[in-house]
Amino acid sequence: MSAAETASSSRLSALLRRHGWNATSFQLREQGFSFFWSDDDACVGYVDTGRAWVAAGAPVAAPERLAEVAKAFVAAARAARRRVCFFAVEARFVTQSGLRALAIGDQPMWNPQTWGDVVAASRGLREQLRRARAKGVSVRALPPGDAADDDGPLARALVGVTQRWLGTREMAPMGFLVSVEPLPRFPEHRFYLAERDGRLLAFLQATPIFARRGWLFQNLLRLPEAPNGTSELLIDAGLRDVAREGCDMVTMGLAPLSGNIPRPLAAVRKLGRPLFDFEGLRAFREKLRPTEWSPQFLCFPRSQGVIRSLLDVLTAFAHGSLTRFALRSVLRGPSLLLRLMAVLLVPWTLVLAAANDAWFPHPAVKWFWVGFDVVVLAGMLRLCERWRARLAGALMIAISADALATALEAVAWNLRRGVGFVDGLIVATATLAPSFAAFVLHRARRRRRDAA
Repeated sequence: MSAAETASSSRLSALLRRHGWNATSFQLREQGFSFFWSDDDACVGYVDTGRAWVAAGAPVAAPERLAEVAKAFVAAARAARRRVCFFAVEARFVTQSGLRALAIGDQPMWNPQTWGDVVAASRGLREQLRRARAKGVSVRALPPGDAADDDGPLARALVGVTQRWLGTREMAPMGFLVSVEPLPRFPEHRFYLAERDGRLLAFLQATPIFARRGWLFQNLLRLPEAPNGTSELLIDAGLRDVAREGCDMVTMGLAPLSGNIPRPLAAVRKLGRPLFDFEGLRAFREKLRPTEWSPQFLCFPRSQGVIRSLLDVLTAFAHGSLTRFALRSVLRGPSLLLRLMAVLLVPWTLVLAAANDAWFPHPAVKWFWVGFDVVVLAGMLRLCERWRARLAGALMIAISADALATALEAVAWNLRRGVGFVDGLIVATATLAPSFAAFVLHRARRRRRDAA
């Protein structure tokens, strides 16, 4: 780190210790953020998408200066020909800023001083903790600096858990406030490690919220084979640890698209479930009985459209182009795409069954393909219901053979007879669609194998 970068980091660290009230405030020390400084006692951390400045939370400033700093930030963005929005802000900023606000979810909050009572009153939570301990899982706090060596065994274990956890995600890795940094980079970071027989199974990363004497439990990552209750055991250890220091506020951050949100966002929550289980995340946190839920908002100028502002935020999370992010996600072979292919196979099979026999060298060939597609459809539906590696492999081989045989049939029969534009489009679809399906299955098998 250069002298200028060190000075800038120290300046930000000092400001966060004075005014770091937002749950996301300490995350501004991570890589990728730019800063608008009003003066030495106020700043806004943001990412520049190329068309918008997307702020990570409200300004870091004294409470009475929030509106002033936000106004200056909006003016600077407009001067730079950028749109602007503030993501994941709480009610106090909404009230003061005068900006338009859109509810985007809730943030659960716990009082660590009462956590013991929560555990005592929850039989289900006690059972989860018991299960993890019965399976030999124990939790220890990582002393500051223990993982400073990026080539050490613990650092490699942390990175390994992170990579395998990311491999289980349906979407490509995202940035902005949800990027995962598995190693302690600052002395303020806290890590809690869940281990069994000396092997790391999961970890919890915590970052401070200085102005509220609180902590953000930022990342909770676990291996697929970690016993039930491992996550709860980590949270229990973290809450009891900070309680001993007198901390009275812990949050796990935004539960997106939960709580009292507009109907269009509620519809997105349901439609997007194959990619991200918003309701499942909310249910897990509710099981931990938070002391309260704090609404979270997206704020933007009243002259700026809602949809455009939401797209700006998504672009920030996507590391840039939404199209490229979608392509990276497709290349992972997500379950949503497998479901879509299964759905599209239904009308295709019906069209195939109704097709003129002249399209095929013999009527029996047509009915062979119809039967083949029915079998593939049944296999795809079972795969969507529950992933089976062997079934996925068998389907990939069968669909690849389908693509090859269809191409040979098209050359030997359909193209020889001459086809028009529409006919050619149908032949191309019949050839390319199974090739794409086989590719998606291959990527899905590879991702799941790497995460296993």
